[in-house]
Amino acid sequence: MTTRPYVIDQMISAKTIAARVEALAREIEAEFAGTDKLVVVGLLRGSFVFIADLVREIDLPIEVDFMEVSSYGDAMESSREVRILKDLRAAIEGRDVLLVEDIVDTGHTLAHVTRIIQTRRPARLRTIALLDKPSRRETEVRADWIGFSIPDEFVVGYGIDFAQRNRNLPHIGKVRFL
Repeated sequence: MTTRPYVIDQMISAKTIAARVEALAREIEAEFAGTDKLVVVGLLRGSFVFIADLVREIDLPIEVDFMEVSSYGDAMESSREVRILKDLRAAIEGRDVLLVEDIVDTGHTLAHVTRIIQTRRPARLRTIALLDKPSRRETEVRADWIGFSIPDEFVVGYGIDFAQRNRNLPHIGKVRFL
């Protein structure tokens, strides 16, 4: 895929992200205190850096699993059609689950995956998103924890990509086309 030239302006620094992830981990520990094991479910691919940093900060027994969903492909706009490309490996019935999303935009992905997980009857299901774009919401969904609310900008970095590029940036950056 060929894209027109762009630059990336830093929006949220790596240091700011690290401090917020640490604070979120403390809140999650308080919410799930006493759990025998917290199943942390990352939505691939955008959440992989966030989930790695988050689970290292959470001082609870943890199991990590992943679902891969797609609503963007290589586009900049959500197709609003959520497809499950990879499902969970383990059963979650009766277990405490934390669903980790990279960014809540229209809300379709989080709403769809939350409904799927609820049908599997977890003991508790909570959601966390690194980024939230409330101005783009098309569904009534809100993550239990939000790292940062951001304006309607196309962002990359810290696991989030544009056409499979820029996931490796240590910060969140805004894409600006030239």
